[in-house]
Amino acid sequence: MSAEFSNQQIEEARKLFAGPCDFMLGVAGLEQLPKSSAPEVAFAGRSNVGKSSLINALTNRGDLARTSNTPGRTQQLNFFNLGDVLRLVDMPGYGYAKVSKKERSEWENLIFDYLRGRPNLRCVFVLVDARHGLKDSDERLMAMLDEAAVSYRIVLTKGDKKAKGVMDAVQGALKKHPAAFPDIHLTSSIKQIGIPELRANILALSR
Repeated sequence: MSAEFSNQQIEEARKLFAGPCDFMLGVAGLEQLPKSSAPEVAFAGRSNVGKSSLINALTNRGDLARTSNTPGRTQQLNFFNLGDVLRLVDMPGYGYAKVSKKERSEWENLIFDYLRGRPNLRCVFVLVDARHGLKDSDERLMAMLDEAAVSYRIVLTKGDKKAKGVMDAVQGALKKHPAAFPDIHLTSSIKQIGIPELRANILALSR
């Protein structure tokens, strides 16, 4: 279950996400990273899990983050400045089989290098399709986050589908991962399920 937030916290977060949110830059190599002068939260997940749709839903914008039916479209770290309060980082999707091993390795190395070495990274939201649950590539990412002591939370996307069994399975799996928060966010970008609470969680992490 998601953490509970007061109406005041949810309204404050709504106002932040309704304000300016601008694309900063796309990063294809660590040498291009912006200065670590503001808190960051990152969104990671398998290709086509709905990262871009979730970011668009959080910010109430239809096209802030590009969406595509073609998995693997996001091939760099995309930084967004949210009201000069914090940054949102849309990470390259992983686990897509129809790209070359070299491309997949380059994308995953970029993800892992960023996660390991970013001092202002407050949390990684690991997105998991509520219809399918955790995959091997998700478990690999979670193990790496545990090893690097990077805090992360699981966000189930496409939660308008039947997700109870998946939630129970993921909840059980989290007990084996020391860097994972025990609560799970169930969301649906289409039906706005869990979006206000996730905004409030992100705002709380910026403080």
